[in-house]
Amino acid sequence: MNPWTADGEHRVSCIPCGHVYGRSCLEKWLAQCGKKSATCPQCGKMFRQKNIINLYAPEIVVPNNDLEKQQKLIEEIKEYKRQILHQQRLINESSSKRQKMAEQSSDGAMIAESLPLHRAHGGSSDLCKFVLQNEFVLDGARVMGIDASSQIIVASGRAPGVSAEHVLTKICMFSRQETKVRLPPNTKAVRDICITPGGLAIFASLGRKLSLLSMTTNNVVLHYDLPAPGWSCSGDQTGPNHVYAGLQNGMLLVFDTRQTKGPLHSLSGLSTNPVHTIHSVVDDNGSTNIISASSIGPCIWDVDGNENRPNLLTGMENQGVCISLACAAPSSDLIVASFRPRVEFSGDGSASQMGISQSPTLSGSGKLGCHALLRRTSSTSFVKEQICNGNVSELRMSKSAIIPCSGTGQHLFAYGDESLRGVRTWRLPSFQLFADLRPHHQPILDLRFAESTTGEKYLGCLSEEKLQVFRIRS
Repeated sequence: MNPWTADGEHRVSCIPCGHVYGRSCLEKWLAQCGKKSATCPQCGKMFRQKNIINLYAPEIVVPNNDLEKQQKLIEEIKEYKRQILHQQRLINESSSKRQKMAEQSSDGAMIAESLPLHRAHGGSSDLCKFVLQNEFVLDGARVMGIDASSQIIVASGRAPGVSAEHVLTKICMFSRQETKVRLPPNTKAVRDICITPGGLAIFASLGRKLSLLSMTTNNVVLHYDLPAPGWSCSGDQTGPNHVYAGLQNGMLLVFDTRQTKGPLHSLSGLSTNPVHTIHSVVDDNGSTNIISASSIGPCIWDVDGNENRPNLLTGMENQGVCISLACAAPSSDLIVASFRPRVEFSGDGSASQMGISQSPTLSGSGKLGCHALLRRTSSTSFVKEQICNGNVSELRMSKSAIIPCSGTGQHLFAYGDESLRGVRTWRLPSFQLFADLRPHHQPILDLRFAESTTGEKYLGCLSEEKLQVFRIRS
């Protein structure tokens, strides 16, 4: 077929006989006859102007909606390709940088992408380095504990499947070998895990259980029934027999593992808010203290004395909602408490943010909160030294850590920053920004520091997507 044009010869057909003529030819015959009808040269039949039909449409209109959609799709594809090329270029640059860093590392381990952003006063860059030792993909993990001496990590979360039971996963830091440990029925979600030097994993759960798991046999060797859901737990710094549990109702329970019947002491808190963090520490007199945190703030408990109730640390009354607490073990001479703004309701029922002045909402990045540094002045007293702002979770009670730098007497503070979705570290006591570690795609749910008996230091951070383990080099 010839392509259609608006001008030129067009084909028409005689209706009686179907013979095809040029349209201009038939129209010329009609004009010469001066009539409205004429005789078909082929069949002799009469035809009129209205009997002339076009074999091709006199005008073709093609809708351009599909063409516009196709053009738009092509433009989108071009844009995606451009973004992919840009991301690939960034990945290649990052990979090249990591390769160069790895070549400089003695054991070939990969140094964290963000090494010290701000150096110490005096220009020293050797205060501390974070070496990414390994990454593990974990589905559903929420809480973790690190056995630095055995180089084993214990993570807890909901197992996939219809039953969705809660399990523990034991992970070897270097061989990547994993072992699933099924928990007793009605354990429910594990809120906290602590590894003791004696090779036991202590975990507190919402099923009102405080359980002790043998890291050798993977069996629960002892469990205590709690009067309320367990939110936190800790071993003892001075011996292997005492363990502690913080409860959802604000109580602190003290257990002796040589007695399986029940707790030695049941201590009431200053409020009925959950005790989300506890640390066992030793004061200058050699006595054991418990530093805990609930939403009202950090408290100190004298578990060796006669006091049945804790004391709120001075200066922490109006900071906001306490969501995290880090201690420099074993003496806890330094403490960092983290806060988010407190929501207060007015008489008309409207809510307002209180506790941190002018605290805006960070879209998709939590709230602008603060971290407060406290220093011990006596066995039971602390003084507030410094405060810095940070992006904190609007909902979760978070974890944080104080990391000692060997040989320097200095410390770093580590926290899972909501805007970074990764770990940010600061120098103490100045809160000078030190380093941002490699970020995750999801917020950090748990963060743990652990040191082995031979002095090896590790930092673990956990999100919904993965677990990272960093070796800390001084």
